[in-house]
Amino acid sequence: MMTRRQSVGLMALAPALLAASKIRLVVFDVGGTIIQDRGDVPEAFIGAFAKRGIAITPEEIAKVRGASKREVVRRFTAERSKTKGAELDKLAAGIYADFNARTIEAYRAVPPIDGAEAAFQKLRAQGILLAASTGFGHEIAASIFQRLGWEKYFTTVVTGDDVSEGRPAPFMIFRAMEAAKVTSVADVMAVGDTPLDLQAGTNAGARAVVGVLSGASKRERLEPEPHTDIIASVAALPELIASKY
Repeated sequence: MMTRRQSVGLMALAPALLAASKIRLVVFDVGGTIIQDRGDVPEAFIGAFAKRGIAITPEEIAKVRGASKREVVRRFTAERSKTKGAELDKLAAGIYADFNARTIEAYRAVPPIDGAEAAFQKLRAQGILLAASTGFGHEIAASIFQRLGWEKYFTTVVTGDDVSEGRPAPFMIFRAMEAAKVTSVADVMAVGDTPLDLQAGTNAGARAVVGVLSGASKRERLEPEPHTDIIASVAALPELIASKY
């Protein structure tokens, strides 16, 4: 049986052990974090809804950036349309399919964030595992990663289709940990460009929650959210990890 003195000693060691541990897994958001944000996603939402006679504004879309796109479609369809039951399901499915088609077409030409691939290479060379989590569904995520040839860097790409609830719930991060066989959140860094990204990382208990200024949110929008770091873009991530983690 552990004595009280031994227990106190282990408690005293806990911060030192945490400080000594290293980041083993980085979980990246996609749009605005590793892929440039040109406003294509809000335009795709607005166009898909407008085709069905439902009006939504850029300001409304801005509030749900980072969320599951399927959940966003369902929410606005339920709020703005008069349909119920099976008809509501059919309408939401049509809007979501249209949104996917518009987004895939737009993302055929969207470039990555400058320095993103070099950052992936540096992190992998250090033995750090990479995962992506995104509010996009499988279809859009696959089109992005296949076009850029990025599958080789990532252990897994977790989408909004893979979890019961999207951000700010932590479930996509937990799925990424499961795929990477990383069992402790003390070994995990979550990176994203929206308040919901930072909230999800915090809700997951990740050791590091990093906001990037390359996407949808400016510093003044990210600063109030719980975080450990805010950097210009993922290009600065290898240096941040080397110097701080």
